[in-house]
Amino acid sequence: QVQLVESGGVSVQAGGSLRLSCTASEYNDGVQYWAWFRMAPGKEREGVAFINAGGAPTNYPDSVKGRFTISQDNAKNTVILHMNNLKPEDTAIYHCAASSKPSLKWPLHPTDFAYWGQGTQVTVSS
Repeated sequence: QVQLVESGGVSVQAGGSLRLSCTASEYNDGVQYWAWFRMAPGKEREGVAFINAGGAPTNYPDSVKGRFTISQDNAKNTVILHMNNLKPEDTAIYHCAASSKPSLKWPLHPTDFAYWGQGTQVTVSS
């Protein structure tokens, strides 16, 4: 059972940057995709980035495209979400997730992901 632990969520001013990390408790070669989701109060969970375990492809929704970048460090079993030019509407709890599905469709569906972290809070103030 892979356990995921996120870190890096803090409060920042609009226009700032953050780097979220997700570390897996162990390497699992059954994982095919890594993703970041976010959930804001009163909104549905939204997938904001995913990456194939091989490093490509990646995808992002229009709401974060050009501002967020997902990457991975296989040696450290870590997936990173770089967030730039943050906006107040980016405020949410961010979760990383892992999927063993051989392929995924966009937009991401949480039910395709078997492994989840507890989440890290990101707050962006104007």
